[in-house]
Amino acid sequence: MASTPLIDVQSAPSAALDPRVRAQIVAAVMLGLFLAALDQTVVGTALPRIVTDLHGNDIYTWAFTAYLLTATISGPIYGKLSDLFGRRPVLLFAVAVFLVGSLLSGVSREMWQLVGSRALQGLGAGALFPVALAVIGDLFDAAERGKYQGLVGAVFGLSSLIGPAIGGVITDTIGWHWIFFVNIPIGLVVFAVIWRTLPTVRPAAAKPRIDYLGATVLVAALVPILIGLSNKQSGAWADATVGGLIAAGLAITAAFVWIELRSADPIVPIRLFTNRSFTISVIAMFMASMAFFTPVVFLPRWFQVVEGATATQSGYQILALLGGLIVSAILSGQVVARTGRYKLLALGSPVVLAVGLFLLSNLRADTPLPLLWSWMFITGIGVGPIFSIFTLVVQGAVPPRQIGTATSSLTLFQQIGGTVGLAIAGTVFGARLAEELPRQLAESSLPPQIATRLATSGGAAGQLVGVGDLGKAILAGAPPEAQAQLAPFIPEIVAAIHRAFSLAVASTFAFGIVAAVVAVAVVLFLREERQSAQRPATTTFDTRRPSPLAESGK
Repeated sequence: MASTPLIDVQSAPSAALDPRVRAQIVAAVMLGLFLAALDQTVVGTALPRIVTDLHGNDIYTWAFTAYLLTATISGPIYGKLSDLFGRRPVLLFAVAVFLVGSLLSGVSREMWQLVGSRALQGLGAGALFPVALAVIGDLFDAAERGKYQGLVGAVFGLSSLIGPAIGGVITDTIGWHWIFFVNIPIGLVVFAVIWRTLPTVRPAAAKPRIDYLGATVLVAALVPILIGLSNKQSGAWADATVGGLIAAGLAITAAFVWIELRSADPIVPIRLFTNRSFTISVIAMFMASMAFFTPVVFLPRWFQVVEGATATQSGYQILALLGGLIVSAILSGQVVARTGRYKLLALGSPVVLAVGLFLLSNLRADTPLPLLWSWMFITGIGVGPIFSIFTLVVQGAVPPRQIGTATSSLTLFQQIGGTVGLAIAGTVFGARLAEELPRQLAESSLPPQIATRLATSGGAAGQLVGVGDLGKAILAGAPPEAQAQLAPFIPEIVAAIHRAFSLAVASTFAFGIVAAVVAVAVVLFLREERQSAQRPATTTFDTRRPSPLAESGK
């Protein structure tokens, strides 16, 4: 095939591409992003069926953890590689790995096979979010990026929130294997479009150098931190598998910083943090993620326990949160694209998020659903602009040759912020539940001896992970001789559990308020630079590809 020369872009990098080609590229990367984000949550509702079929109850949580782990640790490495070698080869490799992982996950016959396949899936997904954002930064000038980054934020929120519902529907209708198989035809479309249309975008520079040592130490630092935070769901901070792993990871992180400061071409340039806009954006994204992922996880649990919803139904119940997120993400992108201004949005978003979380902190067992939906919608409005605005700030604050690295660093802190937030929120939830359950049982109309027995045995609390008829679950878990004594008081017991559970969930939102307020305080120091249509002439499109680009570049 005839090769075409490098196209040197002097101003707006999109100038060398036909608008139809750009539209295809944007659609493809957003579809890939949709799949990557969807697979973070789609497994949740299918896990009970998977555990039954594969007999892996002892390691089932690793179906989540393995995907999160490999996706998170690979993101910064992919971002740097895409800066060195171009987005196109990195995205093609990542999509291929993701598809192989999806296929292997669907055909798994043992739980360990599923866990390994999910890790492979995550290894592919790790590139899809940061590199997709970097592609938007490459294809559009600063004035146009806002509306497209807003769409990316909406797609990410949509796929993350509807994942449980989609997983439940597919599992109940055609089987859990298809939550993985469905990725394959869609992923093949993404691969084909990227292959045909996406140019290689890279700075015209000397031969790239790969920081192998830095990449190795980065992985060594992130693995124990993420595993320790994941173990916090079932352990204490003082446990070696929680606090010990986190401490070890932080120590290795210090070594990573030392190595990167001395590297000629580091995987994560530590000197990026001397850039005020970059550092503020990273901190704000970290704190906002800590605040946002709490309602995403705990509200479905509240609907399941208190409202008796199935896992699938609980996914539908948080659509109000999703609606607010999509509306605000798209509108904020349009505002930035039209005005070039973003600081007011960057300040207002965490403020609205804090207000929404304050409202959610008033959650009680008898809170009317329409009122709860309105609180969720307000919270979603506060979240939507965050994903796009800080990406815009970061991409505008660094030279084009570092867009991939800077964007992947931002998404890394977003992922870690969510993981840290859930670990802390889980601790707050457990402590408040242990405090409230005996109190609510004691204040109910139960005979004192029954209330004391339930509070001290933990029998009632142990049923809180279940769904459906909580009363029957409590009776089933009681000794045969106690069932007749408990039966008349089941309504009072269930009501007390619902009250305690609601107060415990509400307390996690109070923690989120603090994180959102910290984000606001940090953004106050952000200096706004108007988004313009010009950028330095340091970007090169390598269109040596058999594709419509060869024609559009004529």
